[in-house]
Amino acid sequence: MLATFVSIFTVDKLGRRKLFLMGGAQMLICQIVITIAIAMKFGLSGNPGVISGTYAGAVVAFICIYVAGFAWSWGPLGWLVPSEIFPLEVRSAAQSINVSVNMIFTFIIAQIFTAMLCHLKFGLFICFAVCVVIMSIFIHRLLPETKGIPIEEMTTVWRNHPHWRKYFDEDDAKVETKPKDTVSA
Repeated sequence: MLATFVSIFTVDKLGRRKLFLMGGAQMLICQIVITIAIAMKFGLSGNPGVISGTYAGAVVAFICIYVAGFAWSWGPLGWLVPSEIFPLEVRSAAQSINVSVNMIFTFIIAQIFTAMLCHLKFGLFICFAVCVVIMSIFIHRLLPETKGIPIEEMTTVWRNHPHWRKYFDEDDAKVETKPKDTVSA
């Protein structure tokens, strides 16, 4: 919980993308270390024999570091960024979809985690590491920075983004930049 305060105090200084990518790097490193630690002890047989308290403590420590990395990056930013990037006209509907998808996938992962761990063993953490890599690439390539940008100007940010600008018509840009007519009496 305390790691979430890191995000609260640094998100406007460092920016959303930087926190996402730094958190992704921290989570990836932890996933790799956890994978190696479990693979060395459990191997493919799944029988670790006797595990020392120090070894088990180190694995738990890296799981905690992973959770802290998520708590100061992907966790809170997964709620903040969607509230900033959608135009006002669709924001409430988009946030509803965001919350629904988040809750559905959290439920699914909670339901299947133990079964996946039993079947995949250390491979489960490789799957999660691959997901972190894919998510980080998505953030790096496709998410514009929203730090310091008023909500009203987000359409301009999307329009100027190297990837997303191809989805805007030139006619839309002219309509948006055209001065509004005043009502004549």
